[in-house]
Amino acid sequence: MIENTIEIYSQQTFDKIRTKSNIGRYLMRAGGNTRRLPGFQDLVFVPRPFRPAVRPEEVNTRVKLGNHYAERPLDVSMPIIIAPMSYGALSKPAKIALAKGSTMADTCTSTGEGGMMPEERAAAKQMIYQCLPGRYGWNIRDMLRADGLELLISQGAKPGMGGHLMAEKLTEEIARIRGLPMGIDLRSPSRHPDILGADDLIIKIEEFREATDWKIPVSLKLAMGRIKDDIRIAVNDKADMIQLDGQQGSTGAAPDTTMENLGIPTMCGLADAVHSLHDMNWFGQIDIVVMGGIRNGADAAKAIAMGANAVSVGMGVLMAMGCVGCLQCFTGKCPKGIATQDPNLTKLLDIDEAAEGVYNYLTAMNEEIKVICASLGKRDIRELNRDDLQALTIDVSAMTGLSLVGTDRVY
Repeated sequence: MIENTIEIYSQQTFDKIRTKSNIGRYLMRAGGNTRRLPGFQDLVFVPRPFRPAVRPEEVNTRVKLGNHYAERPLDVSMPIIIAPMSYGALSKPAKIALAKGSTMADTCTSTGEGGMMPEERAAAKQMIYQCLPGRYGWNIRDMLRADGLELLISQGAKPGMGGHLMAEKLTEEIARIRGLPMGIDLRSPSRHPDILGADDLIIKIEEFREATDWKIPVSLKLAMGRIKDDIRIAVNDKADMIQLDGQQGSTGAAPDTTMENLGIPTMCGLADAVHSLHDMNWFGQIDIVVMGGIRNGADAAKAIAMGANAVSVGMGVLMAMGCVGCLQCFTGKCPKGIATQDPNLTKLLDIDEAAEGVYNYLTAMNEEIKVICASLGKRDIRELNRDDLQALTIDVSAMTGLSLVGTDRVY
């Protein structure tokens, strides 16, 4: 009995209980889910040695995203874009570095939840402008300067909750961009005031299209949950693109309990989404971008083989800029000048050096995708498909509908 108690009440659990007994509220932290969840590491590619040889440099990875309704879709050199992260959660130098790195890699970045910063817009070749429920930093001028619009419905690390920005990270400039008073913690609303259901959503999407003359794509960002229902709504309401955020997604500030217990794993949500699109005969006619725990080119290639059009990376690009994983993002005391607004810390981040790190990381991921495609005899990432994958465990076979490795059996 004592041994079982020790196993259940680990030192980490003891520490959390003691902290909660002192402060009387739930714990806030940065990062993501800490449990071992099923993921793309549980899938393997099945080689085909008798296919004609292909060199990695011959593989085409350029994709267009959101071209079902939009006149001017996103056109990126790789199936990898930068995940939404706001000015506020990140420092100004970090946001500019992400924009510059995305331009160097010929891909796309996003404003995140904090509105569009002029220096960031100037540095980014392609940028998605995100509309959140609180409408912070949202205006028609920046809509017309964007290359894509995105309605934030929910986030993988904290589905059903709004964003959190601690007062320590609220500068006068951020307050001005977002239209907020100084000195308070910002807890964004979790629901759009004018979107109470699917009928309201289609009106909002049409409103965005009219405002931008149908030129740029309109996407939705959804936490993975009731995926089949959510996908049907997104398709029926004529979104160009869906960004699906899984349980392995990270954030700068969220309740510990939501990160550990809400949502479903990225790989499983993607399988549900693709199955739902096939059911509606819409697969291939609306784009899926997957985020949440995408670490490398192998994860990206597996997601694409399962049916995604592209992936979005957040934590990876922060690490490429110099993040050391101290998880102090929500405190505003990031020692690398990335997730802070303290001028004594932000000056530690060299923008050009950080942008180079982002560029190198994204390029390396894309090269990994090319190597995998070439090894499978594929000349284009669009040739990757489910037949190229097998599951390493019975559980993952059941979750994805892929056959168990070494067999033809799906569990």
